[in-house]
Amino acid sequence: MKFRFLVVLYFAFLPAILAQRTYSGNVLDATDKTYLEGVKVEVLGTQSSSITNIRGYFSVKGNIGDTLKISFPGFIDQSFPLGEETFLILQIQDRARFLPTFEVKSEPYAFRFKDGKLTLIDPDEEKAPSTKGGISAGYLNSPNGGVAIAGVLSSLTKRARQEREYQKKQEWMRRRAGYYAVVESDSIRQNLMVKYQLERSQWDRIIIRFNEGNAYHEFLDWSKDRVYATLSEFIDRESRWNN
Repeated sequence: MKFRFLVVLYFAFLPAILAQRTYSGNVLDATDKTYLEGVKVEVLGTQSSSITNIRGYFSVKGNIGDTLKISFPGFIDQSFPLGEETFLILQIQDRARFLPTFEVKSEPYAFRFKDGKLTLIDPDEEKAPSTKGGISAGYLNSPNGGVAIAGVLSSLTKRARQEREYQKKQEWMRRRAGYYAVVESDSIRQNLMVKYQLERSQWDRIIIRFNEGNAYHEFLDWSKDRVYATLSEFIDRESRWNN
């Protein structure tokens, strides 16, 4: 009787199990577009969760319509509905960016709180604010009014550098499109698992070894067919070795 109940239960949940997909991608800082390590990514209402690695990469299982939640200390939680797209680029915002900027002056020191950080104000800056390295127009203290714009060029340079880094990452991902088309494909994974009689845990270990063995080129500019052929040969070789 117990066995019959388990069989009925299995087939009752089988459609939901088969409908599950693997959703993966990267989590970025919404401000500077850098990868975030240690971000918790979870599919609400399930046991599927992941912690991002040094490249902000995660991988979870879910169904279309499920809610994906990402959380990280000091950042604003984000939730996203899962859809047809299985490779996701997600951004999360630092809470400190929304805190007001203010200064505290108490002789002989002065402090500034900005972007969640408390820093000591340079005394020279207090005595004579300078627009050196910045941009100015008009006269800030002119009795007739006017406009003054002062900005540190280093911050502009930093922003430009961060934008270039983000573009490089996007280009790196574009050049790995063939790899993602194979590794992130549920149908390809299912076919290869059936062909080589693999459990999901075995598949995950094989993919890790496959990536490690090809880390020197990272599959850059590889076509989908080339990645698939290489992966198939690798799995075949691994299966024969283990047997």
